[in-house]
Parts: sequence; structure tokens; C-alpha cells
Amino acid sequence: MTDTNPYDRRILLVTGMSGAGKSTALRTFEDMGWETVDNLPLSLFDKLFETSVPLDPIKAERSIAIGIDSRTRGFDANSIVERIKGLAKSHALDIETVFLDCGGRELERRFSETRRRHPLALDRPAAHGVGLEREIMTPLRRWAAHVIDTTDSSANDLQKELRARFGSKSAEELVVTVSSFGFARGILRNADLVFDMRFLRNPHWDKDLRPLTGLDASVGDYIAEDSAYEEAVTRIEDLALLLLPRYQAEGKAYVTLAFGCTGGRHRSVHVAERVAERLRKAGFSPTVAHRDLAFPSLDSVERVAAGENGNTGE
Repeated sequence: MTDTNPYDRRILLVTGMSGAGKSTALRTFEDMGWETVDNLPLSLFDKLFETSVPLDPIKAERSIAIGIDSRTRGFDANSIVERIKGLAKSHALDIETVFLDCGGRELERRFSETRRRHPLALDRPAAHGVGLEREIMTPLRRWAAHVIDTTDSSANDLQKELRARFGSKSAEELVVTVSSFGFARGILRNADLVFDMRFLRNPHWDKDLRPLTGLDASVGDYIAEDSAYEEAVTRIEDLALLLLPRYQAEGKAYVTLAFGCTGGRHRSVHVAERVAERLRKAGFSPTVAHRDLAFPSLDSVERVAAGENGNTGE
């Protein structure tokens, strides 16, 4: 069974940095039942949309994902933006752009591990090609409706992200993700709203609670004893309930709320679960993800963080 609905045809231009996951993205769309075309010459764009979409929705064409990158013949980011704008207007089409981004060092690592040469640096270090490509891709990234950073993502993570954003859902339904993470392992990328929970008392400093996580009731009870907890979390929930309908009204298809603490195992996990439950009661259907829950506790990091904050919690 595919994830697409024949009544909801979408057209996506899939582009981004070489090595950031375009091939994985196109395979994912194909698995979802979309038509996919990779590296279509710009001169053929017009012909691709010459055939009009049938009025009978049952005969409507499948959604289509078109891959394009710096290897495409005649590539020029500014020209592509203008061409897509023109096609959308002349054919009355809604063409969205997905830009897959990734940090420079991670891209260099990926090219090194796969022993592939960067397409813009066939006889030079990959870093040269990454820098050059980032510069020429800037207009497309700035124009893209969807920017997905895959620096910290596996291929499976990217597939889940694409299915969450572009799988079969009502066109009116807002896709909401509530995530937890640990600042010790870097801020969560692709988050729309980030809340720092490190002001709450830390269960890590209780030897009985340390091995547990924010999914355990005793950890939640410990955190909830903080005098600032109830008012702070309630205000965050109220803010989310105020903003989500406004994002939806503005046409935003997805929103990610991210909650961070030092290690990503206790405070952020508990608060993310609570906020997600409040959103469910309000009629939303959030997906909950805990990025760092499987990692072990970082005692040394917690001690440094506690020292910087002047409160060890012990």
C-alpha cells in the first residue's frame, strides 16, 4: 500500500547539497507511490508539464518528485527559480521545493567514507566542492518551501521525516512533531520552536532516578516538584496552542516543537510527553520522538553544566 492519495497530487522539486540525501529522498518518494525523475535537463521541464491533469480525479496523475542538483545540465540556481515560477504560473501548478542541506564537515566525511568524488571537485579535496556548491545553491535554498538538514540524520531518519511531511494526510491537517534532545549532543535541527528545560531540577543528581528516564513516573514527579515547573510548562502549552492554529492558517504544513535538557534523557523527555498529551486533548495528533533517549547518562557533562549554572542539585 502506498502513502499517497490519487486525489491529492503534489509536485516537488527535490534539490540540495551533493551527499545530503537526494537519492534517498527520491527512493522514498518512489516507495510512497510517487513518480520520480532525476536530473531532468532544464530544457525538458516544459515538456514534462505539457500534458494537463485530467479533470476526473480518479484518473489524475500520481504525485511527482523531480530531482535536480549541480550536476544537471545547464544548472543555474537563479534561472531554475525563475523557470519554476514561470511554469507554476503558466500551467496553474503548485510546485514546491525541498532543499536537503548538511553541514560541511559531515559532507566531507560522507564523501571520504564512500570514496566518492564530489561532482564539483573531481580533482580537488571534497571541501572545495562543498564550498563552491553551497555558494551556487544559495538561491534555491533561500527559495525552498521545505529545508531539511540531514547533518545528524541517518537514511532511515530522512525517510521518516519525508513520510511525515509528505505522506497521505488531509491537506488541511497540520503535521506536528514533539521532540526531546540533549544540548550535550547538539541542538535538534529542523525544529521550529525550541524550549530549554535546563532551568528545572535535574533528576540526574538523584542516584535512584539517574538510571531512569523521563518516561518513568517517579522522574516526572521529581521534576514536577520544581516550583517553576507547573507555571512554565503550562505557559509553553498555552503558547503552542496559540501558535499552531496560526501556523496552519498561514499554510504551514508541519511544525516541530523541540524540548532540550543537558543529556536528553530526563527533563526534556518528560516535558515533551506532557506537552504532546496536552496537544492531543486539544485535537492535534503529534508524533513524539526522543532523539537522545537511548544514549547513556553523561555524568561529566552534567557536572560541567551544573557548575556553570551554579546549582548541582545535590
